[in-house]
Formats: sequence, structure tokens, C-alpha cells
Amino acid sequence: MANDYDTTAKDVMVNALAAVMTSVHLHTADPGAANSNTAEITGGSPAYARKTSLWNTASGGAVDDNNGAGLVFDIPAATTVAWASFWNAANTVRYMKKQVTSEVFGAQGTYTLTDIDFDLNDP
Repeated sequence: MANDYDTTAKDVMVNALAAVMTSVHLHTADPGAANSNTAEITGGSPAYARKTSLWNTASGGAVDDNNGAGLVFDIPAATTVAWASFWNAANTVRYMKKQVTSEVFGAQGTYTLTDIDFDLNDP
């Protein structure tokens, strides 16, 4: 039998996740199995650094980021951004990974992660 959660229950779930899922990392490839941080970007000048994400209150079983114009990451030359992962503040528990719009950097640049959504209604 399939689960059929009410929207209120979905909102509680995604709000709880958003409360602990605050650190965002970028990767050149799939970050791997649970709690793996494989292929995280490093280096550059200015150097790549993880970012802190803020979240809106869930609605309709989904939560959207509250990061204004997005999270801007410094990316080193000769790097391809392909994935993002979402962690607790201590960077010890990964809650989610998502493929992002891939971008190749021939030279040092910035990558802006915009419109981050988590939706329990997606299959």
C-alpha cells in the first residue's frame, strides 16, 4: 500500500529538513552514496567555499530557498559544476544531492545556484 500523506504532514517534514539542511556544497560529479562528499570543488582564487542556505516556510508539501538572488560560489579555472549537495551545519550529514545546470569554467568565475526547491509531491 502506498503512503498518501496529507499536505500538512508534508509541510512538517520539509520544514524539519530545511531547519537542519543549511550547508551547500558544489561538485564536479555525483557526490556519491550517503554522506559522501566525492568530487567537491576545491581551489581557485578567490577560493571556492561552501555556502549557507536559508529556506522559506513550506507550503503544499514543498520548500523553496530564501536566498534572494541565489548562492554565489567562486569556481576555479578548468572546473565543471554538475551537482549540489545539502548538509547539516557541521558538514557531517548529507540530506540531499541534486544535479544542477552544468557549467564549464575555462577561467576563474562564479556559479550562482538559484531557485533551490524540495518537493515531496515529486515522484
